Amino acid sequence: MLTPPPEEQTPNPASSNPYNGNSSFDVVSTYNNILSTDSLITKPVAAIESLIALLSASPPSTISETLSLLESATSELKDSVPNSIALSAGTDLFQRYLISTLQQGSAQYAKSKAKRNSSSGNGDFRAIRAHLLANGRLFVQRAKESRGQIAKIARKFVRDGCTVLTCGRSRVVAAVLSAAAEDGAKFRVVYAQESKEALSKSSTDIATELRRKDIPVATIPFAALAASLPYVTFALAGAESVVENGGIISGMGTNQMGLLAKSFGKPFYVVAESHKFVRVYPLGGNDLPLGQNVLDFWTQNGEEEREHEDGKGKAEVEAVDFTPPNLITALVTESGVQTPSAVSEELIKIWY
Repeated sequence: MLTPPPEEQTPNPASSNPYNGNSSFDVVSTYNNILSTDSLITKPVAAIESLIALLSASPPSTISETLSLLESATSELKDSVPNSIALSAGTDLFQRYLISTLQQGSAQYAKSKAKRNSSSGNGDFRAIRAHLLANGRLFVQRAKESRGQIAKIARKFVRDGCTVLTCGRSRVVAAVLSAAAEDGAKFRVVYAQESKEALSKSSTDIATELRRKDIPVATIPFAALAASLPYVTFALAGAESVVENGGIISGMGTNQMGLLAKSFGKPFYVVAESHKFVRVYPLGGNDLPLGQNVLDFWTQNGEEEREHEDGKGKAEVEAVDFTPPNLITALVTESGVQTPSAVSEELIKIWY
């Protein structure tokens, strides 16, 4: 489980930062820019990096003002996207880490101040803030490295002669399969997507990379999932978010793949970084505020109005679905292989 890093030597508060002195910092633009410039970054980590950049750009104040700034920026980030669950995993985790760090730093500097009988309160807070930002960046670095750690753990599931069924554009799944291929494993991959047209856009990178490593890849539409499962050893999927009951929010079609895998008696493994764990406990997919309209009912008489609405330039929302924990055989994080029920235990360790 991703935990706050150990304390480091406090750096100079005036460290080089392109945001220093910027009073009109736009946290939403920063978040979107981070996602657009780094194709490998996850939404929770992008949110954490945005908040760190905001704190770096803000002048030293008090602990109360820092927490208030963080809370307002977090609300602004969540309001800027239709589906804020993945983003919330990062902002909530960082907020908990920040509060814990500030409390520890305040206690340490209070003891230090009492020993030397000084009154440099503002200097103390600058040191606490610099300590927070330095460890915050280390926190982000560890989150980024977790993908490689998961690949090493999950690689043992990919054995010679097996056939892996997967879908979506999970970077962790790609890392696991690539690691297995680089280790010399001889396996095959069945890659499912919405349609042949979608296949040419979203699965090209993963399929091409695996084929380049001499791994045979078959691409199929979701309509062919049931027909392909008799030839599959196990199903493997990534997750955008992992909710408290052990279920996952992932690309549309993941739930369908899980249902069919269970009906055929095939294991269904999920690989996800622990920073995607989020404190949401849904009873089903309908309980989640995903900000998407799966069923779009309309009639011929309403076609003109529908076309008018479609032409207003709405922001495109990537379709996702909810896969309940009873369909998941095991969840693999950087901490190891876990059952879905272990998610709530990990969240309790962080928050309570």
